[in-house]
Amino acid sequence: MRLDFVFGLPADDKGNTGILVFVCRLSKMYHLAPVRDKVTGKQPAQLFLDSVFRYHGLPETIVSDRDPRFTGAFWDILFQLLGTKLTMSTADHPQTDGQTERVNRVLEDTLRSICAEAPRS
Repeated sequence: MRLDFVFGLPADDKGNTGILVFVCRLSKMYHLAPVRDKVTGKQPAQLFLDSVFRYHGLPETIVSDRDPRFTGAFWDILFQLLGTKLTMSTADHPQTDGQTERVNRVLEDTLRSICAEAPRS
């Protein structure tokens, strides 16, 4: 499982300006969860449990970048209790997490296209 954030999107009705992206490394299936730009360490963990764990169980490994939202003590404790190995990708080396970066690029392009075609009034 790979995790990453996409930020800089127009705010939705609830003030969310980002998306937390979960991508299965094997099936390439992905789950998307809206987030605010001030997301805390606990919220991504809860979104992971609600969006991924609930439907697919716990993956053997999880790869994320070194975003502080993924490196907090909450994640360390959560994964230690659940027996999952958390692997951080190398900073400034997007090839380590290329699948998620590709999904993010397509997602950003798609959302920009939709927003350009139907801007809010």
